[in-house]
Amino acid sequence: MMKRVAALALALPAGLALLVSPAAAQQVSNERDIGELRLGQRVLVDDGSCQAGQIKEVSGSQMTTSGVLRTRKCIPRLGTKQKR
Repeated sequence: MMKRVAALALALPAGLALLVSPAAAQQVSNERDIGELRLGQRVLVDDGSCQAGQIKEVSGSQMTTSGVLRTRKCIPRLGTKQKR
C-alpha cells in the first residue's frame, strides 16, 4: 500500500506539469532555434516577420507520416517586449 501512495505522490507533480506546459508558450528569436516540435506545442517566434504589435506563433498542429506538421500565424503580442 505504501508503494502505491509513493508512486502516486511522484506521478501527481509530473501530471500537473503536463497540464501546465502546453498552455504556456515558449519564446525564441529565430524559428531555427525551435528544434523538434510536439503535437499541440506552441512557440512564439520574435523574428520581425509579422507587422507591428504582432508576433509569429508556430504550433504543432497535425501528425503526419513524416512527423508533426507546423503551422505559422501572426497573433497579437500581449504585454510589453522585454530586452534580454
